Amino acid sequence: GQVQRTANRPLATGRISGKEALAVAAVIGLLAFVLVLFTNTFTIALSVGGLVLACTYPYMKRHTYLPQAVLGAAFAWAIPMAFGAVSETVPLHAWLIYLATVSWTMAYDTLYAMVDRDDDLQAGIKSTAILFGEADLMMVGILNGLALLALILLGNKLDFSFWYYAGLVLAVALWAWQLWQCRSRERDACFSAFLHNHWVGAAVFAGIFLHYSLT
Repeated sequence: GQVQRTANRPLATGRISGKEALAVAAVIGLLAFVLVLFTNTFTIALSVGGLVLACTYPYMKRHTYLPQAVLGAAFAWAIPMAFGAVSETVPLHAWLIYLATVSWTMAYDTLYAMVDRDDDLQAGIKSTAILFGEADLMMVGILNGLALLALILLGNKLDFSFWYYAGLVLAVALWAWQLWQCRSRERDACFSAFLHNHWVGAAVFAGIFLHYSLT
C-alpha cells in the first residue's frame, strides 16, 4: 500500500484479507502439487525446492537486498523440473539455461524495482535497485551479459546453428535499447523497459525455433 505502483491492488486496499489471499495461495499450491504427482519421484523431490523458493521470496525484500535473485531462482526452477520429468536427470545444458534465466530475471526485475525505488526507500523495502544505486544500469548490463554468456555456451554445447545466434544478436540489441530508454531513470521509462523483455524472450525463442525448423 505504500508503493505507488501497487497501492490499488486488492490486498493493499483491503478488498481481500490476508487470510483469503493465503487460502487462495494454498489451493493453487495444492493443485500444482497434484500436477507434479503425474511425473516421477525425481521431479517430485525437485518440487520441494520450488516450494521453498516460492514461500521464501515474499520475505526477501524485507530482509535482503537480493529479492530479485530469489525471484529468478524461483522462476527458473521449472527448468530442472522439466528435464527431470522427461529424463529423470538434469544435464549440464539445463543448468546453463537455468543460469541464463536467473541472470535475465534479475536484470529485468531490477528495472522493475527501479520504478518503485523511491517508494521502497520510504517503506523500508529492499531491492537490487537500491543495492546497486547509481550503478544500477551498469549492473543490469552485466546481468544481461552473464545471461548472454550462458546462452552462448548453451549454443556451443548443443551445436546450434546460425539462426540461434542471430536470435541472440537481436536480444542484445533489445537489451541495449532498454538501457538507453532507462538512461533518465524515470518511472515510466523503466516500467516500459521491463515490459519490453517479452521481445527478448521472443527473439531467443525465434532463434531456437528457426534452428530446429531449418537445419
